[in-house]
Amino acid sequence: MLYFTRWKALGIILTALVVCLCAVPNFFPEATVKGWPLWAQRRIVLGLDLQGGSYLLLEVDSNDVKKSRLNQIREDAQRALRGARILYTGLSVKGDTVEVHISKETDQQNALSKLRELSQPLGGLMGSSGQRDLDVTDAGSGLIRLTIPEAAMNDRLRKTIEQSIQIVERRVNELGTVEPLIQRQGNDRILVQVPGLQDPTHLKEILGKTAKMEFRMVDTSVSPEQAQQSGAPPDSEVLPSTSTPPVYYVVKKQVLVSGGDLTDAQTGFDPRSGEPVVNFKFNTAGSRKFAQATTENVGQPFAIVLDNKVISAPVIREPITAGQGQISGSFTVQSANDLSVLLRAGALPAPLKVVEERTVGPGLGQDSIEKGELAAYVGAIMVVVFMLVTYRLFGVFANVAVIINVAMIFGVLSLLNATLTLPGIAGVVLTVGIAVDSNVLIYERIREELRGGRNAISAIDAGFRRALATILDSNITTFIAAAVLFYIGTGPVRGFAVTLGIGILTTVFTAFTLTRLIVAWWVRWKRPQSVPI
Repeated sequence: MLYFTRWKALGIILTALVVCLCAVPNFFPEATVKGWPLWAQRRIVLGLDLQGGSYLLLEVDSNDVKKSRLNQIREDAQRALRGARILYTGLSVKGDTVEVHISKETDQQNALSKLRELSQPLGGLMGSSGQRDLDVTDAGSGLIRLTIPEAAMNDRLRKTIEQSIQIVERRVNELGTVEPLIQRQGNDRILVQVPGLQDPTHLKEILGKTAKMEFRMVDTSVSPEQAQQSGAPPDSEVLPSTSTPPVYYVVKKQVLVSGGDLTDAQTGFDPRSGEPVVNFKFNTAGSRKFAQATTENVGQPFAIVLDNKVISAPVIREPITAGQGQISGSFTVQSANDLSVLLRAGALPAPLKVVEERTVGPGLGQDSIEKGELAAYVGAIMVVVFMLVTYRLFGVFANVAVIINVAMIFGVLSLLNATLTLPGIAGVVLTVGIAVDSNVLIYERIREELRGGRNAISAIDAGFRRALATILDSNITTFIAAAVLFYIGTGPVRGFAVTLGIGILTTVFTAFTLTRLIVAWWVRWKRPQSVPI
């Protein structure tokens, strides 16, 4: 155990040195580090509790999710019954169900069959769970009810949350923020933490917009004034513009192309007027639908609708077949950039509302850093003193290994561009104790071997060899606990788990390679007859 080849010793030293050097960028100002090569710019990012920033807790509107699903079922039922040429009346949403009256009794069974085709199985862990996402029941007297089971509604809400998290993450990243934390919390909430962002107003505006983009035709058969007084045609609705004061348009409900077919959106400037505009591109399917719509409606106005507000309503001068276009509407540079961000990130499947908002000032973060540093220094000094008093020279060896161990932890965190939080600092302090504990086990084993009658070198060798299994067992169980905390925990708990897990790996490395290498060199140099332990 005490023999190291030259290459093995060199490999251990180089590994420790390289990992420790990865922590060096954290000791220089960010402006200085930016001038270094890209591979040398990786550094630890301070979390919200250390550098301040914005904390938002968003809630998905579950009622809107249910309403959207019921409206979708109504439209699907309408399409299915019309396709089967079944006469019906009173197709509408009532409470949590969709109801329809079948006009002819002879069509009742056929209608039930067609409507039950709309029901799909809910996927379980091992495939189909036997449940379906829609219950179709015969209520008698020609009445059919379509109801969403609770399990199906919960499944749809879960998928909505997952999709919303991805879109929120894209929107936040588009704003150029550093290391945001975005994760699910509870059944219907999303936690957003953005370190360093002191004014969350703009962030709330971006996240609060559903950004549901639609291209629809303007209904010219009736004026907006007439539609407001006597009601719009059944297949149209009155929508306001985004301008102040708003201008009203009568817009057909049929969506020609949706924002889901957009592949890109960039801010630009109109070469004729110099005003900010948003240039967009469609995917193949969107290009085909947009080309067909503009070809069939040359000379007619069409509306670009965002969240049920008309951005602009230009007249189609000629067919647009290139799959790209331009949105103009008295934008400022900021509003045009915001719209392009929203379109690139995609539309939210349901509205989000802010239920909790906190702003952590940099002063509070600095206070957390100072207290965390003080705790780390006091804990480290006490450990160092204890090891020196108890194990003398071997305590010095252990302290050197612990210092290198802590440097390696920060090096690995820098390599991962990890976010360091206050609980993360606690994980580092705890790791110092775990690292020393490994050395204590080794040294106490050496003492036992000496008391058993072994000579110095033999006792040292047996101490390292026989303590290995015990240290591996204790560190593996702690690492499993850290892994569970990481996968199940959220926020600061995961920060603690990351530093603890990395600390355990570096502890095993330093205890059984670095400390052993230092002791081996001392044995070769001194050839001791006794062990100063």
